[in-house]
Amino acid sequence: MVTAFILMKVERPRLKSLAEELLAIDGVAEVYSVAGPYDLVAIVRLREHEMLNDLVTEGVAALEGIDDTETLIAFRSFSKKDLGLMWDIGVD
Repeated sequence: MVTAFILMKVERPRLKSLAEELLAIDGVAEVYSVAGPYDLVAIVRLREHEMLNDLVTEGVAALEGIDDTETLIAFRSFSKKDLGLMWDIGVD
C-alpha cells in the first residue's frame, strides 16, 4: 500500500468544491482544509507507486482551480500505540 499526502494551493473561492471533486477521485481517502502555505491536503492510498503518478498528473493537477501541488510519499506509518512502544524503556 502506498500512502501519499498531496499539498495544494488553490483558488480560495473553489476551496469547498475542489475538496468535493478530490474526494470523487479513486484513491483519495481524505481531504483537509489547512492553515499555512497550503490550502488543502489530500491523503491518498493506492496499491502501486505507478498509480500515484496517474492520480496526481491526470486527476488532481487537471482540476481547475488548483494552482500548485507538492506530493509527499510516506515511507513508514507510526501510530500512537507504536510510538508508545518505541519510547518504553521499561522504567516503572
